[in-house]
Amino acid sequence: MMEKDAKIYVAGHKGMVGSAIVRELNRQGYNNIIVRTHKELDLMRQDDVEEFFAKEKPEYVFLAAAKVGGIVANESALADFMYDNMMLEMNVIHSAWKNGCKKLEFLGSSCIYPRMAPQPMTEGCLLTSELEKTNEAYALAKISGLKYCEFLNRQYGTDYISVMPTNLYGPNDNYHPEHSHVLPALIRRFHEAKVAGVESVTCWGDGSPLREFLYVDDLANLCVFLMNNYSGNETVNAGTGKELTIKELTELVAKVIGYTGKIEWDPSRPNGTPRKLLDVSKAKELGWTYTTELEDGIKLAYEDFLNNPMRAER
Repeated sequence: MMEKDAKIYVAGHKGMVGSAIVRELNRQGYNNIIVRTHKELDLMRQDDVEEFFAKEKPEYVFLAAAKVGGIVANESALADFMYDNMMLEMNVIHSAWKNGCKKLEFLGSSCIYPRMAPQPMTEGCLLTSELEKTNEAYALAKISGLKYCEFLNRQYGTDYISVMPTNLYGPNDNYHPEHSHVLPALIRRFHEAKVAGVESVTCWGDGSPLREFLYVDDLANLCVFLMNNYSGNETVNAGTGKELTIKELTELVAKVIGYTGKIEWDPSRPNGTPRKLLDVSKAKELGWTYTTELEDGIKLAYEDFLNNPMRAER
């Protein structure tokens, strides 16, 4: 268990996941949280990361920093997504180990699992078949990070764990028109269509893929829970165990936003992986489950979008 005054470093605290972890730590009474902005500490620079860890000696690390984006961003910058993510995660994990960090938690993504993995996807299906090509570079980087944690455990007896979230959304999300994930992209698109009085909105693909969504504050709660209650080489899935089609998602987002126009589909655009549902039985067996239902979470995310218009420029 982490002591309330333990020195805790949250890497990526400005992002959606990292900021949620900081909120959860504060909510639970942890009072010695260390953060650095990108300007203060560039995690891509090995010397700077090593200097930071040697000076600060954090006891616990939540590694939530990452270069992230949707299908367009991933497909257009494959090399960048692989290099940037591998460099920053290896720098942080290695420096944590060199400086005696008690425990580290690595945040990955459900895209690490095979494109055609049996559904729902268990933690054990990792590396059993081919990855989804549209985000292969990002997935390979995340797989490398979680495997490095496992190999440090096996070789040096560290207590480094990893958690693999499903699709996330919530406060501090990225609503960029080209580089965002599907749910925040839909929030922005339907909001702008509503304001402009547009009669129809065209969405990518045919609406058939099945997806699962987890509110980011629920993930943060699980992250702190796992840091205090789980040790092991195998990752832990983070999700709801519930899924819906992209078509159903778009209709739900339109309902929350209040958009009443027509929703059309462009099947010439990629669908991505046909289905991505996580098996969350391990987290349940450990004693954790999510609390925020999707419609309630979308309402909270839309409120965040409206209250923070600058997020739409990112």
